[in-house]
Amino acid sequence: MKPSIRIAALMETPIIFIWTHDAFRVGEDGPTHQPVEQEAQIRLMEKLQNHSGRNAMLVLRPADVHETTVAWKMALENDQTPTGLILSRQNIKDLPATGSRINEAFQAGKGAYIVQDEEGYDVILLASGSEVSTLVEGAALLRADGVKVRIVSVPSEGLFRAQSAEYQESVLPRGKRKFGLTAGLPVTLEGLVGADGSVWGMNSFGFSAPYTVLDEKLGYTGQNVYEQVKKLL
Repeated sequence: MKPSIRIAALMETPIIFIWTHDAFRVGEDGPTHQPVEQEAQIRLMEKLQNHSGRNAMLVLRPADVHETTVAWKMALENDQTPTGLILSRQNIKDLPATGSRINEAFQAGKGAYIVQDEEGYDVILLASGSEVSTLVEGAALLRADGVKVRIVSVPSEGLFRAQSAEYQESVLPRGKRKFGLTAGLPVTLEGLVGADGSVWGMNSFGFSAPYTVLDEKLGYTGQNVYEQVKKLL
């Protein structure tokens, strides 16, 4: 698909590309089916400008059903570039909400937003897609241990970088400790975490096993989030 994606970006054609199997969790049939490096390659299109000076592509990896609804609305309304929707084959728990979850999910239109927050937080946890709900599980363990947490969902770094410097700083302040979790290559979050922390991601092709086994083996659990953040702090 790469040539057609690239041509759509060059031509500024509002095609919607939908990918339904986003991570190593499809791996019961082996690593040939696991797009561990593909998200990073697609997201490079967010970093290229088209001839109109816009990001060449809008790439969205939503974290729950409500973000997916918002992402689909954004895709339908994007008449200037192709849009890529990166979705999960697995069921994902809805993220917690202080009020209406769908209303809060509309903040995904800024590329990244705060899902949970605590005054005087010690660390920011950030991810996209199904990993955000894993951060929520890890945050519960951290809070039980006295660590205060902010959780940020980042469906689109390219869109987030298009926001004002003030908004970017309000969500991901420089100098605050950060922990990123991604089922793809760490580079998909390293630009947001920077020198303020670390990213847990895939550094190899995955293995052939049920996704629940792979989550445990590869560290995509709330317990591992807890352990990695404790090391970071």
